[in-house]
Amino acid sequence: MLILFLLSLASYLLGAVPFGWLVARARGVDIIKHGSGNIGATNVGRVLGKKYGVLVFALDFAKGALPVAVASLLPVSEVPSEALKVMAGVAAFLGHLFPVYLKFRGGKGVATGAGVVAVLLPLPALVALLTWVVVVFATRDVSVASICAAASLCVAHVLLAPRPWAYPENIVSTFCFLAAALVAARHAGNLRRLLGGTEHRLKESGTMMLFSKTLHVLALGLWFGSAVFFTLAGYLIFEEFKKDVAAAEQKGQWPEWFVLPDGTRDTANTELPDLLRRERASRAFGVAVRPLFPWYYGIQLVCGFLAYGTALAWQRGREKDRVQSWRSWLLMVAVIVTLGGWWLEGKVEELRKPRDEKTDLVLRMHDPTKEQIDGAERARDEFMKWHGYSLMQNVVTLLLVTVAMALAAQLPTAPGGPAAGPSEERKAASDQKAPAAV
Repeated sequence: MLILFLLSLASYLLGAVPFGWLVARARGVDIIKHGSGNIGATNVGRVLGKKYGVLVFALDFAKGALPVAVASLLPVSEVPSEALKVMAGVAAFLGHLFPVYLKFRGGKGVATGAGVVAVLLPLPALVALLTWVVVVFATRDVSVASICAAASLCVAHVLLAPRPWAYPENIVSTFCFLAAALVAARHAGNLRRLLGGTEHRLKESGTMMLFSKTLHVLALGLWFGSAVFFTLAGYLIFEEFKKDVAAAEQKGQWPEWFVLPDGTRDTANTELPDLLRRERASRAFGVAVRPLFPWYYGIQLVCGFLAYGTALAWQRGREKDRVQSWRSWLLMVAVIVTLGGWWLEGKVEELRKPRDEKTDLVLRMHDPTKEQIDGAERARDEFMKWHGYSLMQNVVTLLLVTVAMALAAQLPTAPGGPAAGPSEERKAASDQKAPAAV
């Protein structure tokens, strides 16, 4: 109990250190009397400049991450590790929200909460970070991005955790939802100003434009590259398995690695329909590539949301530039098609089990009945039908992303303006050089 008390107290006191107020004070500014009056990184960056905002964010992030990291090393066997880490994280988070050093007037907890979840839940934290980046570029509003990131953290944790509501994992789940609720509550004033049209937004500066274009191109490149690589690799792997199966049938001897689920090598019946005989290669191919699908669609969706978020921001203020409108609509369709592909893969996975069971039964028998063969063929046909839909989705996505890659040649060239063509760029360059020549 003494260790728990000291851990909570130390975490709170560290979390309560008002780095935003201290950094601003070192520059001769009382941050509480400027901007939104908040001591967080966003207001510090708005008042003092970006580099000070980044510094405060890093310090606030560290004071959330450090207590959780220390708690994970404590040798307290009577208390689950999840409870220790959550306890330290909650104390640090509340310390930032209600710091004793500033009469309990603190920040909104985004940076400190990010530090807590980065150590506590690394993968959901990465999802939340990507959500924050996408929403910031799409809306230029940090408050909305922070609320969306907190919500995505909860969703990602529930989807990724094996048993999110079973003890002791439910301690972490409860923390996620309570922290998200607190973040939303602390941003209530920002939401009111947003609805009233008075909320501060990030300016679309040259640096912001350069960063967003770089992110957009990188996301499109990775999206396109992963789709091409997976499609080509899948085809080549399947063809290789077909060759191995054909060679094994000719020799009458199967390689040691070609096993069935019960561990018995398939050495039997060759008097089967061609479709079921080819199923041997299809089964081996499925075992080889099945673990790649979650990563494949995960990478595609991350790239899709990043590309769409940046494109949506460029559309704002450039209503007359049709390229920007086409780009955002095209990427929105591509993201929807990719989500549909993820759903299709789930459907294919559902049909995989009955196909495998019925096919295995036939392949292991020396004299299967006609009913058993027909049942295996029907299961395989149903599986292949939906697998075909999945392949069509992949091709459509690849075509859409290819067009989006082509449109990347017409990225906007200036904040708030339409994309300039080559002649316009030459004219702008000559205009800039004219005063020097005079």
